[in-house]
Amino acid sequence: MNLPAPIPMRDDAPKDFDFIHGHWRVRHRRLLRRLQGCQEWVAFEGLSSARPVLGGFGNLEDNLLQLPEGEVRAVALRSYDAAQRQWSIWWLDGRLPGQLDTPVVGGFQGHRGEFLAEDQLDGRPIRVRFTWLAEPGKPPRWSQAFSPDGGQTWEENWTMEFLPLAP
Repeated sequence: MNLPAPIPMRDDAPKDFDFIHGHWRVRHRRLLRRLQGCQEWVAFEGLSSARPVLGGFGNLEDNLLQLPEGEVRAVALRSYDAAQRQWSIWWLDGRLPGQLDTPVVGGFQGHRGEFLAEDQLDGRPIRVRFTWLAEPGKPPRWSQAFSPDGGQTWEENWTMEFLPLAP
C-alpha cells in the first residue's frame, strides 16, 4: 500500500514540544505510595514515541511502561491553544481505556515547562503539576508532583528521563 505524503506542519505552529518528537528509551522512577509520607521509589524502563499532530499544534506520545507487575500502554495527548498561549496535556492509561485524566494546563518559559490541574486522589482534592525540562544537549526530563494543600507544598512522585533510540 502506498501512503500519501506526510501532512504538512503549519508555519505558525508552536515549537515548545518539538524536542520530544522521535523514539525514546525512558528511565522511570515512581514513588511507591503517593501523599502518604512514603520514601520508597520503584525504578523501571519504558519506550516512547512522539509525533506532531494538528499541523504542529499538538502531539501524540505513545508509551510502553515496563512496570514490575507487567507492561502497560498509555498515551499522552497535547494540544496548543494559540489564543490562550497554553498547552493542555491529557493522559490515557490503557488499563482504563474509557477514562482520560484531567488535563494539566500551562506553558514553557525558556527550557522549562510547568502545567497544573485540580484533581482528586483517593477521593480528596489535590493539585497536580507536570514539569518538563528540555535543556539543549541534555536528555529531556519530566516530573509529576502532587500537592494536598493547594500548592503550598509538593511531593514529587514520578520522574522520567528520555534517552534517544538509534534510528
